[in-house]
Amino acid sequence: MTYTVAAFYKFFSFPDFEARRAALAETLCGANVKGTVLLASEGVNGTIAGTAEGVEAALATLRALPGAADLEAKFSETDEMPFLRLKVRLKKEIVTMGIQGTDPNALVGTYVEPTEWNDLISDPDTVLIDTRNDYEYSIGTFEGAIDPETKTFREFPNWFRKFRERLEAEGRTPKVAMFCTGGIRCEKATSFVKAEGIDDVFHLKGGILKYLETVPETDSKWRGECFVFDERVSVRHDLTPGSYDMCHACKRPITNEDKAEAAYVPGVSCPHCIDEMSDEQRARFAERQKQIDLARQRGQEHMGPEARRSEDA
Repeated sequence: MTYTVAAFYKFFSFPDFEARRAALAETLCGANVKGTVLLASEGVNGTIAGTAEGVEAALATLRALPGAADLEAKFSETDEMPFLRLKVRLKKEIVTMGIQGTDPNALVGTYVEPTEWNDLISDPDTVLIDTRNDYEYSIGTFEGAIDPETKTFREFPNWFRKFRERLEAEGRTPKVAMFCTGGIRCEKATSFVKAEGIDDVFHLKGGILKYLETVPETDSKWRGECFVFDERVSVRHDLTPGSYDMCHACKRPITNEDKAEAAYVPGVSCPHCIDEMSDEQRARFAERQKQIDLARQRGQEHMGPEARRSEDA
C-alpha cells in the first residue's frame, strides 16, 4: 500500500485552540490519518500520513479553521506508514524559538519561490544560512550554506546576533537568505532577523521539500539527503525514502557504518550519543526497546513514547 505524507503549517490568530483540540482530533481520527498536529495561539503545524483521500479530508478540516483557509502542504509518498498513531498536541509555540513577540503574521522576510532560489543563493552578495539543527545539516544542505551548529532552534537567536556582529566588524551588509525543511522555522527566523533591524532578508517558500518537489535534480543546488520528521528519517531529491536510519535514543540520523560499531545498541545508544547518556538513561531506553520488541513479536504496534516529532516542533 502507498501512503501519502503531508507536511504543513500555518501561522494565524488561533485564540481558542485549546477548546478546539478534542473535536479536531476526533475528526482527524475519523479520516484515518496518523502523525502529529501541533496547536497554539499562533497557528498549526504538523505532519500526517494516510490514504490520499484521508489526507485530503484531514487537510480540508484544518483549512476550515478560521484563518487557515490557505494552509498549504508538501506531499510525498511512502510504502510504509511512518507514524504509530495520531497525536494532536497543545503548545505555546508551533515552532519553539523562545523569543516573545516574534510574530510572522506581523513581520516576515521576503518569500522566494523555489524556481528563483538558485539565482538568489548564487549571488556573491548573499549569505545563505541553514536554520536547521546540526544533525539535519550534517546529512544534506545547499551549496555554500552556513551551519549555525545549533542543537535546538532556541539557540538560533544568540547565534545570529554573534554572526551579525562578525559581519558588521567586516563592514559587510549582505542579503540574508535562510531555509529550513518545510518553511516554518524560516517564518520565525526571518521575523526575528527583521526585528533585529536587518532589511534584506529572504527565505525559501515551502522550504527544502518544496524545492526538491519543484526543481529538477539536474538544476539543483541541493547536496545530500533531507532529514524529515517521521520514520523515513530522510528523503532523496525525488522525495523517496533516503538511506539513513535513526538512533531512537538521541533521534540523530545514523548510517549502516554507524550501526556496525560497538557503540550502537538498537534503541539505547549510537556512536553519536554513547558518551552523552547516563547509565540511568541507557537502562530506561533498554527497557523501552524491550517493550517495543515484545510488541512486535505479538504483531502489535508499540504505543509507548514515539521516537519522532513533528517537523520543527
